[in-house]
Amino acid sequence: MKQFSNRYIFIFSTVMVASVATLLSLAATLLQPAQERNLEIEKKKNILESIGVAATRGNTVELYSKYITEGFVLNSKGEPVEGLDAFTIVLRNEQKKPIEEQYLPVFRATPDDGERVIILPVEGKGLWGPIYGYVSLRSDMNTIYGVNFDHKGETPGLGAEINTSGFEGMFPGKKLFDNENFISIQVHKGGADPSDIHGVDAISGGTITSKGLEKMLYDCIKKYNDYLLKNRI
Repeated sequence: MKQFSNRYIFIFSTVMVASVATLLSLAATLLQPAQERNLEIEKKKNILESIGVAATRGNTVELYSKYITEGFVLNSKGEPVEGLDAFTIVLRNEQKKPIEEQYLPVFRATPDDGERVIILPVEGKGLWGPIYGYVSLRSDMNTIYGVNFDHKGETPGLGAEINTSGFEGMFPGKKLFDNENFISIQVHKGGADPSDIHGVDAISGGTITSKGLEKMLYDCIKKYNDYLLKNRI
């Protein structure tokens, strides 16, 4: 009886494990299209926010089609690469490659004010994990039109403040270049001089995240240097 009982338990456990594994695999397969759709909408929403367009889940796709006029891919020399979809380029994967092998996505947009802007994705490291976002530039390829930043796990009230309007609102109007020298944006602990066209205030209590964001902007936008200089107005 004991042997039969043990065999029954073993068979029952095996069947249960197999059944649960099958159900989980099926659920993952069925949910994958919805998850991919959610990621697509979130990405489009963030791109739109970098040009000041607030979107909801319900109207993101429509607004994206309205404002984002083009996407294209560059190589490290600022030359267009044919046959690639800018939207599907994963920046994190590209950053693992040597710079000369990286693909650099660019998006063009026309906001309601008629300004013709380009949007560049950025990704780097904060205190606790990845930080990322989009930087839009005016047609002079030098002046920031708007930004959108986000994070995976920065501290609420500290590093997480990079995703607030108060922090992001300091970037419009700031400059990337001094003549033809790429300066990028510096994040100053204790506050930037209001006359500093390259400087913004660091987050109080979030110095490491602030510096991570500064490095992210420099490292990512610097790769577009040749393209930006060749297309400046």
